[in-house]
Amino acid sequence: MKISLRKSVKNLNKFERILWIVSLTVVAASFVVGGSGDLLTLAASLTGVTALIFIARGDVMGQLLTVAFSLLYAAVSWEFRYYGEMATYVGMTMPIAIASVVTWLKNPYSENEVAVSSMTRRKWLILIAADIVATVLFYFILKALGTANLLFSTISVATSFLAAGLAMLRSPFYAAAYASNDLVLIVLWVYASFSDLSFLPMVLCFVMFFVNDMYGFYSWRKMFRRQKGEK
Repeated sequence: MKISLRKSVKNLNKFERILWIVSLTVVAASFVVGGSGDLLTLAASLTGVTALIFIARGDVMGQLLTVAFSLLYAAVSWEFRYYGEMATYVGMTMPIAIASVVTWLKNPYSENEVAVSSMTRRKWLILIAADIVATVLFYFILKALGTANLLFSTISVATSFLAAGLAMLRSPFYAAAYASNDLVLIVLWVYASFSDLSFLPMVLCFVMFFVNDMYGFYSWRKMFRRQKGEK
């Protein structure tokens, strides 16, 4: 697989271009309407939705942008004392995204598409066991830090770890897990927006994340059938 942002954009089909433009427009519009002056929040949102459109294509560029998004999102989370989100993205999502870059580059289907993999029973057991351990560990860490909305932050850890793990393992189910995580994050940032409208772009960001992840699941299932020679 080759890494080229220009080529990645060029490879988007008509629907994906429209979805990407709509996602960017919705997030940017919410930033303007909310009267936010927080450019970091906007940058994180725009980077996140861009990463997802490339991941939906199985393009490694999406994982590279996920690394950048993790850093930006962690900074935004720190500002609102969502230490769970900050710790999750810096200590878990970002390292797994880096590992995903490596595994995707080692398992190409074509120049700009990763080879989709099936989940075996052994893979599921190991991933679920690791998810449980990570969630319990982060629960106590977040509790000690006095994390706001501890319950939803802990659920976010569980769904984020599962989703990132499935993405690293090149499974179409990564998108379904991320969609579940998006719903949790929408709740978290709705709470944040009640006290500060500058966080409204993050709500709209994860609404668009949800839409993109649902498309990602459809796209990866289609990729899987095509790669296996099925109609």
